[in-house]
This record gives sequence, C-alpha cells and structure tokens, in this order.
Amino acid sequence: MLIAKKDLESLRNARANTPHGLLGMHVVTVKKKSAVVVRVFVSDARSCEIVDIDSKDGPRYPLERLSDDGFFEGVIEDRDEVFKYRIRVETEDLEIRQFYDPYSFLPTIGESDLYLFNQGNEHRIFEKLGSRPRVVDGVLGVSFAVWAPNATRVSVVGSFNRWDGRYHPMRMLGSSGVWELFIPGLKAGEMYKYELVGKGDGLFLKTDPYGSYFEAPPNNASIVYDHARYEWGDQVWLDSRQERQQLNKPMSVYEVHLGSWKRRWEEDGRHLTYAELAVELGDYVLDHGFTHVELMPIAEHPFDGSWGYQVTGYFAPTQRFGSPDDFKAFIDHLHQRGIGVIVDWVPAHFPRDTFALATFDGTHLYEHEDPRLGAHQDWGTLIFNYGRHEVKCFLVSNALAWLEYFHIDGLRVDAVASMLYLDYSREEGEWIPNQYGGNENLEAIAFLKEANSLVHQYHPGVLMIAEESTSFAGVTKSPEEGGLGFDIKWNMGWMHDNLKYFEKDPIHRKFHHGDLTFGMLYQYAENFMTVFSHDEVTHGKQSMLLKMGGSIPEKSQTLRALYGHMWAYPGKKLLFMGSEFGQSEEWNYATALQWHLNEYKDHSGIAALVRDLNALYKSEPALAETDFDESSFRWIACWDSEAGVISYTRTAPDGHNQVLVVAHFTPVGRTHYRIGLPKAGYWREILNTNSKFYGGSDSGNGAGVSSDPQPFDDLEQSAEFTLPPCTTMIFKLER
Repeated sequence: MLIAKKDLESLRNARANTPHGLLGMHVVTVKKKSAVVVRVFVSDARSCEIVDIDSKDGPRYPLERLSDDGFFEGVIEDRDEVFKYRIRVETEDLEIRQFYDPYSFLPTIGESDLYLFNQGNEHRIFEKLGSRPRVVDGVLGVSFAVWAPNATRVSVVGSFNRWDGRYHPMRMLGSSGVWELFIPGLKAGEMYKYELVGKGDGLFLKTDPYGSYFEAPPNNASIVYDHARYEWGDQVWLDSRQERQQLNKPMSVYEVHLGSWKRRWEEDGRHLTYAELAVELGDYVLDHGFTHVELMPIAEHPFDGSWGYQVTGYFAPTQRFGSPDDFKAFIDHLHQRGIGVIVDWVPAHFPRDTFALATFDGTHLYEHEDPRLGAHQDWGTLIFNYGRHEVKCFLVSNALAWLEYFHIDGLRVDAVASMLYLDYSREEGEWIPNQYGGNENLEAIAFLKEANSLVHQYHPGVLMIAEESTSFAGVTKSPEEGGLGFDIKWNMGWMHDNLKYFEKDPIHRKFHHGDLTFGMLYQYAENFMTVFSHDEVTHGKQSMLLKMGGSIPEKSQTLRALYGHMWAYPGKKLLFMGSEFGQSEEWNYATALQWHLNEYKDHSGIAALVRDLNALYKSEPALAETDFDESSFRWIACWDSEAGVISYTRTAPDGHNQVLVVAHFTPVGRTHYRIGLPKAGYWREILNTNSKFYGGSDSGNGAGVSSDPQPFDDLEQSAEFTLPPCTTMIFKLER
C-alpha cells in the first residue's frame, strides 16, 4: 500500500480536500524506478481493473482492494508515464461496468475565469459555475463547480453515487474558493446536490446556487440541464426589439401570476403548463391589446405563498409549469406573436431555507453576518452582501443569464427601495450607517448601476424597470449622469394617491382633489410607468372594483373612469390580471381568477374598455409617443374640486395631433360645463367611458363639441360640455 494511512482515512471519512492528488493515476518511484500508481474509490465494487484504451489489445491492470467501502490501489511497474484509461469494475450484482475516471481530467475552469470571478468582473460566470454537460478530451460528462471558500471539503452527491459524499469529492482551484469536478458519463436530467464540510466539521447538504433546473417542492435537488438543446424561432422579434422597446413606443403591460391566472378545475384544479399558457395567455393578451406581459417571479421557489419573491433557484425557471425548455418555448411563442416578456427579478433578498444560499458553506457567504445589515426586517429574509465581489458577480451574471438563455425582454427589479437604504424599515439602533455616516447603501447602489449598465451593454433594447417607492433621485438617469441607470420606474406615488382619492365616498372627494393633481409636480422627474399592481389587490386592500364606492354598476362606472384617466395620463401602463375585467374578490395566489364574471356587463364592459384604451394608446401619437415629454402635457383646468373635474391636453411630437381629456369623478351629471380649449375647431369624442358598449348610459356630448370664441381657463377658445357621472372622455381636434 503506497497511500499513507491518514490519506486513505481522509478519503474513507469524506474529509479529503485535495482528492485529485490522491485519486487517479500518478507517476511514482518504486524500487528506484519510475512507475505509475492508480487509486480508485468506487461504491458497490467487488473488483476493479484499469484498462489501457490507447493500446490495441487494451491490456487490463488489476487493482488491490484495500477497504470494504471500495478503495482500490495498484502499481503498474512496467509503465512510467500517465496514460489514458478507463476503470472496469465488477459490482456486487456481478454487473460489469466500464467508465472514465473523474480524477484523470484537468480543471474545466480557466485561471483567468477564476481571477475575474474573484474580482467580481466575470460577467458570464453562469456558464462556468454550476453543472454543465460538456465534452472534455472527447469524453461526454458533466462538470460541476461551486463557490464555497470556507468549506474544508465539498462533494457532488446524487443517485449515481447513492448520495454518498465519499465517492465524488471535489478539488478547490487554487485560492479561488471554487471547487470543481468533471464526472464522465453523466448526462442532462441527473439529480444532484453538494455535500459540504464547514469549519468545525459541520456537514451541509446544499442545492446548486447556479442550478438550472430543480425538483418540485418539498424536494429540492438540482437537475443537470443542457441549455444548448433548444432551437429558438424568435429572431425576427429579437432583431426588432430595440426599435419596439424605445421609450417613445407604446408599452402596455399585463402583470401575471402564472399559477393563478387560470386553473384546470376539471383536472383537480391543476396549473396550466407553459405550453398551455403560451397559447391561451398569448391569445388573451393580443385580444386585449397589451404589448407585454410581466411575470411575477418565475425563478424557482419552494413556497407558493411567497408568490415567487423568496427565490432559492436564481438561474432556474420554476418546474411548476414545465421544464426550462418548455419555458423557452413559452417565451418563443409570445415573441413570434409580437408580445414582449418582462420578468420580476429579486436581487434584494433571499430566504433562510437551509438547503439554499443561507450560510452556504457554514459561514455567512452570500449575506452579511451582522443582522443589522444582513437580515430583512419585513420579510424574515436575508440581504445580499453587495460588497463581496463574488456575490455581485453571482447577481450580475444572473440578470444576464435570464436575458441570454431565455430571451427575456426586460427585468422588473423588485424592492429597490429596500436595497437603497440601510435604514429601510428599521428603527434607530437597528442599522449601521455607511462610511460617510449616511443611510444610503453605497454597495447596493454601485451594484444596481453596474447591473443596469451591463444589461444595456450586452443586450441593447432590453428594459430595466425599478419598483422603487421613495423619492431617491435619478433612478432612470444614466450612471454617467449620476443616476442608477434604470429605463423606467414604477410610479408608486401616483398609484397610491389616486387610489386614496377613489376609495373615498364621492361626497368627500372634494377635500382630496390634490391627490389627483399632485403627481404632475414630479411626473417628469423620472421615466414613469403608471401602474395598478398585484400589491394593491391583496392583504385586505380589496380588488380594484371593490375599492370604488356605490353599488356594483356604480363601482364599474367609477373604475372605468379611473382607467380612462390612467391610459390618458403620461407614462407607460401596467395592470394586474383580473383588474382588466373588474374581479370582485381580492387576488388569491392559490386559486384562479373569477372568469365567470365576464358574463355580466359590469365586468365585460370594463374589459371592452381596456381593449379600446390599449388600441387608442397604441394608435394615437399624442399618447404613447409623449409619455416622457414634459412639453406634451398641459393642464386645462385642475381647480374644480367641488365638481371633481380635471381636464388636460396631450400633444404629439409633431405639434399638431392633440387630444383633450375631460375627467369627472362625482356621481352627479353636469350640463353646460364650460372648459377652455387650446385651439378652435371641432373636437371629436374618440372615447367615452360611459358608452353603452362598456355598460354605461351612453350620455355625453354626442360625436363631439365645437369651440366658441369665448375665453375661459386662460384660453381664447372654449366649449360647453355635458359631463356624465364618473366618466372620462377623450376628444381629438379635427382639422
């Protein structure tokens, strides 16, 4: 026996941290002559031989069994150089197996990759870490690599080794903290985890942080997946995307939670699959005129009740609806039908599940150790350590991986406010100031700037969207201008102010008229998206319909008026599923939408209005093309709080196409209501939310109004309007 006893015991006790130095074939000196020694550690083997595969006759060299658990060693004295070989074993079941030795291959990651990773600058580390089917030296297998710098031993475990960490220990590559192993013969579809020994001899079983596919909960093994197999058919979309997604183009987004959009109740209430969703959701989105869908987090997560916002598989679309290839086909189908896809991305925090990122190698690796920095107060989750180069690399490459592998058209970054501020949702003494004594999280800010810049560099035309609820300056300005580099920011202030107004009894709205108009003071400080999102229709906040006052018909009429104002107001649009037909119940992630309500005009009328609003928004240059152009908007009158009336114009970039918006938000009809007009002529009514087509009474101004040369509202022209109760009307000047 040439192997030292302590080395043999380190292998048998799964404590070897340099397995490639012990296992495999090595040149040694025996009796003052060069020879080779081969050591193999395999399970369930009665005997073991080495087969020379380069020799014509394929000589076999038997190895001596040194332990009952499968350690074999043999000296080949007539060979003085390492040669290419296979291991040939006879199992306890008398089965003959022949395979390549994992410990005969060089590392599958280059030194430059590791150097850049440790620097935080390896933007495509998603192609290097994790599990990757590949061919090495002509041999098909799977390479595994994981970052665990504080572990003393890491092994790949799976059904291929009976989940026993003794049989496939990995090697650490220099001082990079990355452990690596190529296992020949494995293929896509193999389940695996990493078994780690941390300081103090603690044993951990972890899923792959870079895993591309996972088992269904409550199981959580990673699954080897090959991204190269799928053949895309969306090149026409990709070639036109940069043009389609310019900020002066229409963008009306349908926000969707895939698990609760529809269910197959006749099949035990199961989810729709990615394949079913591609067709049914695609049809629905096109019918209603939306340009994009936004998917609530699709990355793998164990708990349905988190809605996907507590991610454990950052690089893997959830298996709930199909495989990663099925998800690619879903995106492909929508693209081929002209529908963009935005995905919610969650780099702000991650859950404490012990099988995932939390205390990954026995230390606080991805998160801060100090809970004042590393623990999220509101959600019981952990906060990424954005100052650690490898963590930043993990997150940046994650964003790029979704765009590269899945052709995603935009990332909506969740909970940006919680990233920007060290004292977010914390009392005094519960947070640590930055180096300048302030409350800004400088490391998170630097990360966001870098992530946005790199997305735009590698994938021009892809949109980065911030869900950010504070007055932090420059969210949608470029990093070169001192901003964060997002393209669009959700307008949370407008959403909250308008809902606060409309939730009031109409008799009290006159005291809150400022909620309708205040948002224009900051409207052009950022590139805003006007939203009514999922957060506003759950946790006791009621559905959009039930927030409105009065009976169901009155609620429907008021909601239609609000939507008319929303689509006419500056900013890109987003509406959460179910709100487009006035669902009555709050959204519930565990059940489907109330589709049966579309049988009733109070609901189908809202859906019909949304269709027409989307069509008008896309066709009228004064709307979508000017969403971020301050010169295009003008208040006509926003002073009449008693009547609950606001009026404004939107003017197209050509200076000629112009629309007038008149919105009335009390339940009392008004006649002979004079409003100033910016130009003389006939103002044709192009949309009325009180139309009978939407379930209204059809009262209004007929086909339109003609101007009078009577000064009003500081304008030389004006006209008298009929204002139906709770109605928004849009007019266009005809020349």
